[in-house]
Amino acid sequence: MGVQLISIEDLTKKFTIRKQKSLKDRLVSGRQGRLHDERFVALDKVNLSIDAGESVGLVGPNGSGKSTLLKIIGGILAPDGGRVRTRGRIAALLELGAGFHPDLSGRENVFLNASVLGLKRAETAKYLDAIVDFSGIEEFIDTQVKFYSSGMYVRLAFAVAVHIDPDILLVDEVLAVGDEPFQAKCLEKIREFQADGRTIVLVSHSPAQVADTCNRAVVLNNGQVISDSTTNVSLARLRRDYQNEIDAQLEADAAARTTHRASIKQVRIATDTSSFSTEQSRLTLGPGATLFVRCQVEFPEPVPGWIFHVKIDSALGGMMTEISSRDSLKADLPAERSVDLTLELPNLMMGDGVYTVSAYVFDGDAVLLDVVSRGAVFKMETAGNSSGPVYSDARLVWP
Repeated sequence: MGVQLISIEDLTKKFTIRKQKSLKDRLVSGRQGRLHDERFVALDKVNLSIDAGESVGLVGPNGSGKSTLLKIIGGILAPDGGRVRTRGRIAALLELGAGFHPDLSGRENVFLNASVLGLKRAETAKYLDAIVDFSGIEEFIDTQVKFYSSGMYVRLAFAVAVHIDPDILLVDEVLAVGDEPFQAKCLEKIREFQADGRTIVLVSHSPAQVADTCNRAVVLNNGQVISDSTTNVSLARLRRDYQNEIDAQLEADAAARTTHRASIKQVRIATDTSSFSTEQSRLTLGPGATLFVRCQVEFPEPVPGWIFHVKIDSALGGMMTEISSRDSLKADLPAERSVDLTLELPNLMMGDGVYTVSAYVFDGDAVLLDVVSRGAVFKMETAGNSSGPVYSDARLVWP
C-alpha cells in the first residue's frame, strides 16, 4: 500500500437553492420566504482515499458532485460534514481564470497565483521564463488578463500550476478549452508528472481522456460514489447508466418530434440489407462489422439539393464520425416527396461501448429540416485486445 496523500471520510456538502428571485418576493413573503428555500445535497457521505502516484478520474453526469469534490480537496470550498486530509503541495486548475485578477497583467498574475499556491517571490522568479515559454503567450504577458481569451487564461493557469512543483495536481475540465496542440502539450506534461510519481485527480466528461490518462476512475451520481475501480470497470458502469438515460430519451424524442418541411419517419440499422425486412433500432456488433443505416424521408413539397446527414456518438456524447451526402459522399439526392435511403458503413473498428445513430435532413442552404436524435443504438463488443475509442485486433508476433 502506498503513501496516502488524500483521505476523504464521510464527506458531505449541501447548497441552498433560493426559489425566490426578487427582493419584492422576499419583502412580500417575509419570514415565510425561507420556507421556499431548498437544500441541495451535492455530496452525500463520500469516502475516498488516493495514494501517491495514482491518477484518478472523477466522472459522472452533470450535477453529480465531481467539481464540488475537487474544490473541497483543493481547499476552495469547506465541507458541511466529514473530513478531508491532504499531504503535500496542491496545484488546482478548477475554474477558468480562478486565482487571476482581471486588472493585473499576465506577469503580475503569475506571481499572484504562485503565491496563493505557496511559492515565494524568489522561487516564482526562478520559474518565470519557463512558465511564460510553456504558456506560449509571451507577446501578451504584460497585458491585463481581462483582455485574454479563454484559451490564453488556460495556457497561463496551467503553466503556473505545473511549474510550482506540486505533489497533487487537480484538473477540472479546463483543458477542453485549449486548442489541440496545447492539449497535447498539457497531456505530455501530465505524463511527465505520472512518471515522477505525482498524484493527479482529473474531472472530465471525455471517457477517452480518462481512459488515456488515469489508471483508476471514480463514478459519482447524485453526490454518491457508485463505482471506484480500474478505469475500464468504472467507465463500463458509467456507460450502462447512460444507456438507461438514452433509452428514456429516445422515447421522449419520438413523442416530441414534429414535422415541418421534411419528416424522417424512421431510423433503422442492420448488418445486411436483408435484415431491414424487420424493423430494428438496436444491434450488437463485433469489430470489423458492416453497419447499414436506413431512413425514410418524406417531404410535403420536393426540396431540391437537400442533404442527408448521419452522426454516430458514443454513449457519453462524444462524436465518433459524421457522414454527409453532400460533403462526404458528394451525392445529389432526388427531389421527390418520399425517399428511402440506405447508408453503408463498412469495417467499423470502434472500442467496447454503446453508440447512438442520429439522422438529419437539411435543405440546400444547410437549414435543418428535421432530425431524429439518437434514433438507433448499437453496442460494440470486442475481444479486449485494445482499449479506447478505436479498436485494434492487436497481437504479438514473435521473431
